[in-house]
Amino acid sequence: MKSKHIFYFLFIFSLSLSQTVAIFGPDYFVEIQEGASGFDADLDMADRFSRDHDKAGDINGDGVVDLVVGARSDDDGQTDAGAVYILFMNQDGTVQSNQKISMLEGGFTDSLNASNYFGYGVAGIGDYDGDSVPDIAVTAISPPNNSLYILHLNSDGTVKNYVKNSPVISQGLSAIGDINNDGRIDLVVCNPMSNDGGNHRGAIDILFLDSLSTIIDSSTVTISSTQGGFGDGLENGDGFGGREVAMLGDLDGDGNPELAVGSYKADGGRGAIWILSLDGTDYQVLSKLKIGENQGGFDEILPEASNNNNSNGAMFGHALCAVGDLNGDEIPDLMTGANQYNEGYAYVLYLNSDKSVKTFQRINNTEGGFDLTLNSENPERFSRSMSFLGDLRGDGTIAVNIGGGAHTTGILYILFFKSCDFQGENGNNYWQGGNTFFSNWTHSTQTVNGPLSFEQCAYKAFSFNASHITYNENDGRCICKDSTATLTFSAEESSAYINDCASTAPLNLDEGNIAMLPSISLFKNYPNPFNPSTTIRFSVKTRLTASLQIYDINGRLIDTLLDGMIEPGNHKIQWNASNYSTGIYFVTLASGIQVQTQKLILLK
Repeated sequence: MKSKHIFYFLFIFSLSLSQTVAIFGPDYFVEIQEGASGFDADLDMADRFSRDHDKAGDINGDGVVDLVVGARSDDDGQTDAGAVYILFMNQDGTVQSNQKISMLEGGFTDSLNASNYFGYGVAGIGDYDGDSVPDIAVTAISPPNNSLYILHLNSDGTVKNYVKNSPVISQGLSAIGDINNDGRIDLVVCNPMSNDGGNHRGAIDILFLDSLSTIIDSSTVTISSTQGGFGDGLENGDGFGGREVAMLGDLDGDGNPELAVGSYKADGGRGAIWILSLDGTDYQVLSKLKIGENQGGFDEILPEASNNNNSNGAMFGHALCAVGDLNGDEIPDLMTGANQYNEGYAYVLYLNSDKSVKTFQRINNTEGGFDLTLNSENPERFSRSMSFLGDLRGDGTIAVNIGGGAHTTGILYILFFKSCDFQGENGNNYWQGGNTFFSNWTHSTQTVNGPLSFEQCAYKAFSFNASHITYNENDGRCICKDSTATLTFSAEESSAYINDCASTAPLNLDEGNIAMLPSISLFKNYPNPFNPSTTIRFSVKTRLTASLQIYDINGRLIDTLLDGMIEPGNHKIQWNASNYSTGIYFVTLASGIQVQTQKLILLK
């Protein structure tokens, strides 16, 4: 039996190298707030922690990326003077330690006025002063001290010195990379209240800074109704600029970058996003596309109702985040949100090369696979801010920061997305029989209830931990099953896929018990890569005999962690690999004819 196990998992491993579609989907989330996930701070109600945030680089030099998070209504020194926090991170998304920067803490010596809202906008800008410690940009938005601060940091997160650029009109701040190739990260400040061209139509400024961390005024590019080549399209009250922008890169391969800009008060408050193609030399708008309710390929109905904070509508496009290619089509994708839609909805927008939306996925309390429990009675305003954290764990996953908790001290959610291969079977096939976890297909009437895109169907497979999916591009049917389903020819041109990340199948066919396959989660439950030990977690629904074994890359059995009867429930077993060399290993859980295999990466 052991030799069969080895052959089985190596065979499956070889199949995964062909005919695959890679999709990033939900893994797990970490909730950072006062007293939770290692965050030790003295926050007050309505401090607005997580009003803005960004990846700040590895400030303390421990090999893990750190965060800067704004708390724009902190009362240090003055009411609503504002503050920012440097969060020194662990790889699992929890906080190792934190450093506050305010008028009273962290070495920041400038005077802030009441309602200055220091920390309304924050951005990681890399090492501006050449001391090998990343620096940050922070805005304080209210006159007479409306300024852009460049804070040069020490490795402990305190302020070494700062440069104050005044006056700067901004209600949003984003780092967009080094677009002029001068070695310094460039910034965009957003002013959705700008009256350029009309009442509160909005505007953005692309800022370039010199080696002294000072804005080069002559190089600033303004984009509005009257400037920057934008042209027609904005209406009074649209709030173009929003709270953030997102540099997407070159969507269409013409050598010019695309910039996503929110316009969250457009269309009666429903909100919208503009995708701008910018000239790669002078950053003027060459073309643009609006994405909103039933516009630009975004087939979504957004609410226009009044909100409890005297605003209107869903505020789609309030926050934006460039996340890279999440569906394997080699086109960068975008995350955004509608933070006034119920408890707050986040959206993954899968883009086409022409700037339009190919399809989208909602993330909220009931959709998206994260099992969030957001406050809907006193709405969280989840997705009021977003930033990209990247591969925090160093295992190929990505993390996205999303702000919420508007009616508390503030909450930062870190959502981890894992990449899974969906292996396509040759020809037209579907999965017959087995246990169905989700289906929008009614066989008796031959109808689809709510057609889904392939990406949306893949999300259903993530959410239900389904190993086998049937998808039909012609009618949008999506059927998610476990691995007891059998492959059958489809006369209706359906396609069959296997989800490599799933862990659902019957474990004990002889007894007729359909159980959850022991869940060995490389991403969710233990470090991977790891050094020197890792905890393998799994669960079973019935009492059965099983083995848990470790194999090397050549299929040789090197360790047996379990071999015998297992009781129903959740289990965890630690594997200490200190006696083994760096490399790839496989853990297999086997019972009867069923085997599940997962890859482990040992680093030393």
